[in-house]
Amino acid sequence: MALTQVALDSLDFDATVALAEKVAPHVDILEIGTPSIKHNGIKLLETLRAKFPNNKILVDLKTADAGFYEAEPFYKAGADIVTVLGISDLGTIKGVVDAANKYGKKAQVDLINVADKAALSQAAAKLGAHIIGVHTGLDQQAAGQTPFSDLSVIADQNLGVEISVAGGVKPATVKQVKDAGAHIIVAGAAIYGAADPAAAAAEITALAR
Repeated sequence: MALTQVALDSLDFDATVALAEKVAPHVDILEIGTPSIKHNGIKLLETLRAKFPNNKILVDLKTADAGFYEAEPFYKAGADIVTVLGISDLGTIKGVVDAANKYGKKAQVDLINVADKAALSQAAAKLGAHIIGVHTGLDQQAAGQTPFSDLSVIADQNLGVEISVAGGVKPATVKQVKDAGAHIIVAGAAIYGAADPAAAAAEITALAR
């Protein structure tokens, strides 16, 4: 069984909350996407935390420096998972891990643009990272890239960490992602771009189970 996560990427505060209201009953994790958290700030996290006590919330900070300092306020405000870039310094990754552990939460290391994903994943696991995020970015997706080969590389290492997969996941590929070793399956456009986002989220979650 894999958990499902919806990426909330809109810059519009009210539209983000409205979408979350539709899909929250049908997914495990609500993700405040990087553009959204930069534009709307911690108030959006506080609003979603109050409205959706039964969902986990991931804040996709993509921290690149000052790991503990940047992540701590978001854990304090109710984030369950905060992301840090794998291309950042190992000290930065450790800072986010330390902040997560202080609050009994989780730190996710995002492998976007990491050259040696296997080596970085090993290093991050040694630092205590809780989740490795195999992430094919929007610009990479536009160039035809997918996360599947990277997922198998990470899963084959048996690092004892959770693996999250994001990047063009849709109903037709959910089973492939789950069978390849993903613990968390992230869908964005497949849900928020659907005519009925709630139904799309429910379908993806059913497939992930």
